[in-house]
Amino acid sequence: MTTTTLTARQRVGAVTGAIIAPLQWGYLNDRPEAVAALARLRRGAGKQFSEMPDLWGLADTRPLHAPPADGGRVLREDELIRAEDAVHVALTLWALHQQSQSQGMHQAHRPTAPRGLGAAVRRLMPPNEIAEPLRKRLVRAGNAADLPAVAQRLRDLVVLLRAGDVQLDYALLAEQLYHWQEPGGRDAVRREWGRSFQAVRASDDTSGKAPGSSAPAGTTSPSSGDSTVANPGDNTGFTDSIDKDAS
Repeated sequence: MTTTTLTARQRVGAVTGAIIAPLQWGYLNDRPEAVAALARLRRGAGKQFSEMPDLWGLADTRPLHAPPADGGRVLREDELIRAEDAVHVALTLWALHQQSQSQGMHQAHRPTAPRGLGAAVRRLMPPNEIAEPLRKRLVRAGNAADLPAVAQRLRDLVVLLRAGDVQLDYALLAEQLYHWQEPGGRDAVRREWGRSFQAVRASDDTSGKAPGSSAPAGTTSPSSGDSTVANPGDNTGFTDSIDKDAS
């Protein structure tokens, strides 16, 4: 039997998912240790791993340091730093997102149910419309200059996702944040977010379902004079606009 060796990026996603799963179950079942762990993790949302010594050891990231069971190589020091930072950002954002929610906010992405960042932002928008204030928040996240900046901009988006009761695949986000730190990775991740944004419309067209019917509190209503709403037929260039729009 052939064993598939995970890439460094895939290992980051696997570790993130393995950490979140029991914490999410515990939180939803009102287990005190899980509730306390999420409270600690939330304090790290938008902050760097090195700034939050209180969180060191809270999540089991040993699989990132140990030789993988699939026979793959040990991560280099630069890869390990990227991996730890990516896991930290994803975990703290998930904890913020999960706060006061009665269902799990981390849900795995599937082709029939896209859960990527772009898809989540798209689901915040009214059916058959593109809300420019929300789209620009996603673009700003993609155009962030460094990981602390992207973490802070993602934090702002996650607050809106929580208000809109929209789920996200945080293992996938951790993978993307790892890749985002690699040379040339930012452009690739921005393209992933753009395609994810488009995927919601494609899957909804197939299923007959529409994205979310209203924008959450804190975003501009499409009926307001301050909102710029595009026809969904004009969103074919969204993937490229992630690259072109100014931060």
